[in-house]
Amino acid sequence: MYSLIGSCKLNGINPRAYLEYVLTHIADHQANRIDELLPWNVAKHLLPSPPSSG
Repeated sequence: MYSLIGSCKLNGINPRAYLEYVLTHIADHQANRIDELLPWNVAKHLLPSPPSSG
């Protein structure tokens, strides 16, 4: 768990948000593609969107 939380912090994502994301997606995820759920691959789904201009 410590290394998982550390990886989240190194990738600039909230560990709780990461765990929530993984736990909601892992049931439908293929086992041979589990690396897609690692923090550095999930970060793009959890980082805040840039503010829209308008």
